[in-house]
Amino acid sequence: MSAPAKPRFDAGDPLGIDDLLDPEDLAVRDTVRSWASDRVMPYIADWYERGDLPGIRELARELGSIGALGMSLKGYGCAGASAVQYGLACLELEAADSGIRSLVSVQGSLAMYAIHRFGSEEQKQRWLPGMAAGEIIGCFGLTEPDHGSDPAGMRTYAKRDGSDWVLTGRKMWITNGSVAGVAVVWAQTDDGIRGFAVPTDVPGFSAPEIKHKWSLRASVTSELVLDEVRLPADAVLPEVTGLKGPLSCLTHARYGIVWGSMGAARASFESALQYSRTREQFGRPIGGFQLTQAKLADMAVELHKGILLAHHLGRRMDAGTLRPEQVSFGKLNNVREAIEICRTSRTILGANGISLEYPVMRHATNLESVLTYEGTVEMHQLVLGKALTGLDAFR
Repeated sequence: MSAPAKPRFDAGDPLGIDDLLDPEDLAVRDTVRSWASDRVMPYIADWYERGDLPGIRELARELGSIGALGMSLKGYGCAGASAVQYGLACLELEAADSGIRSLVSVQGSLAMYAIHRFGSEEQKQRWLPGMAAGEIIGCFGLTEPDHGSDPAGMRTYAKRDGSDWVLTGRKMWITNGSVAGVAVVWAQTDDGIRGFAVPTDVPGFSAPEIKHKWSLRASVTSELVLDEVRLPADAVLPEVTGLKGPLSCLTHARYGIVWGSMGAARASFESALQYSRTREQFGRPIGGFQLTQAKLADMAVELHKGILLAHHLGRRMDAGTLRPEQVSFGKLNNVREAIEICRTSRTILGANGISLEYPVMRHATNLESVLTYEGTVEMHQLVLGKALTGLDAFR
């Protein structure tokens, strides 16, 4: 019996990873890719240069209409997609721009996830359907001006006043903050750290937008100011006390970054590959020179290893066996390699690599933020170091 014919080599999928995806996975990926191609790619360079994300509310509603908001959550209007499908969506969104993927990640993996996992049934009914549809934008308030990697030291405080809660404090670097209808805010209380679903129209709440960013420019980033914000007793998320609440949300968001960072890397690699085939020096395309081919080969290896790692973690999440340390493994590796792919792609494009005509420099500067948020390189190294040695080196 003759052996089956070998498939042709696919430069876009050299490891044949698409063979691991089922038709529903591919349909989700193609839907998000098509939306990003139509609604983001023609405008993103201008948005980035202006430092603005105009029409964010319309974009959120469109993302809701394709099921991209809270897509791995079940019920309340959410799509109930698999973790792998959510990851594929993150990859396609970040291939357009990290700011767009951040909008979706904060909405679904932080704000909606917190309410879905730790909220009361009344809170879920109040907020989640509108958030899934993109009618309500959410944000997530954990980081403070003086407390980033050490959230246990947060100063935002919630005190009881009769049956009410009164919140006072500041949060910093909050994606979606100034356009949010609800903010999930974490605060110290006499009983430990608690989460609160804060309507952003309550007296004492403000969200001044942070300007003059050189990264994630096509993204809304704000400070949250809580000046004796009075909330009813039912604003507190009842199902969690302590840091395990916000940290579990961060694990879910970091998982999306494992995929998303590979989208930024893929877009940069594809730009460099195409450029190498058409840019001529010394009488022939630069892709025909050994040094350029070595760069392209090394980038392809790291890109597709990263996608394979993301896929593996997604299958573990779907099986309920994914550990936070494994998400740290993925976030640490994939973001670091994505930045290196962007930098190497820039060298192939030469001076053109710094132009917004190409996506490479935009992705590289965005990834400098992605490298830091949801846990710095050093924090993920220490998470893995503790897991490997059994010794806590955080303090």
